Amino acid sequence: MTKAHTEIMSVQNARVKDWAQLLERRGRDKQGKYLIEGYHLVEEALRAGARVETIVYSLEKGAPTGWDELEQAASPVEWVGVSQAVLAKCSDTQTPQGVLAIVARPQLGMDELLAGEHDLVVVLDGVQDPGNLGTIIRSADAVGAKAVVLGRGTVDLYNPKTIRSTMGSMYHLPILEADLSLLLPRARERGVRLVTTSLQAERSCYDTDLRQPTWLILGNEGKGVSPEVAAQSDVQVIIPMQGKAESLNVAMAATVLLFEASRQRLL
Repeated sequence: MTKAHTEIMSVQNARVKDWAQLLERRGRDKQGKYLIEGYHLVEEALRAGARVETIVYSLEKGAPTGWDELEQAASPVEWVGVSQAVLAKCSDTQTPQGVLAIVARPQLGMDELLAGEHDLVVVLDGVQDPGNLGTIIRSADAVGAKAVVLGRGTVDLYNPKTIRSTMGSMYHLPILEADLSLLLPRARERGVRLVTTSLQAERSCYDTDLRQPTWLILGNEGKGVSPEVAAQSDVQVIIPMQGKAESLNVAMAATVLLFEASRQRLL
């Protein structure tokens, strides 16, 4: 594929200013796009058929090679060579890797999720740490979960810190934002069992049948699942602990539950 030879050297360029706005949620929401950085993430986005619009690379380091086959499977991609100053202005890291991409946000709604397979889904109710969200997405990817749902108050998936922490797993399964008060009742109508975690629960996750279509609901790092969402659950479970720790980090808890569900299915 023939690459465009556009070059931008000035940080005052209008396009550069638009790209830099994608570092903030307001800019991402306004433009309907987000920014990813680094060779691994850009390659994963191309491989997954994400809507990569523009690849921005350092003229000093040169354009990445070996992506021609991946590009042919994607929509037309524009290549723009830029100065180190431009790259730094659009980067969220102290040492930019030399390549970033502008990607159009996917449009996935509740109807599409409910129309597909919903055997094992993770639902997050107000998880606010980007690292926790990224880890949960990676764990969901690892066990073959069908989707991750981000309820109101959950950190933005397209936050640069979240994107980096997913390590590319965000391109391996559907992830969507939804109003849980509307989505969860519709899921239950389709035979889904809604399972929440609670430190007050008496039922162990290991004694709970997670083989049927199950949505695992996890809450905010400090407050847990909100009362409104907890009221919609079918069963509350606790992860038994033999030590003295009061609780697990939400990402760790999600990982334990996901792998227990996976273990039950494999058996």
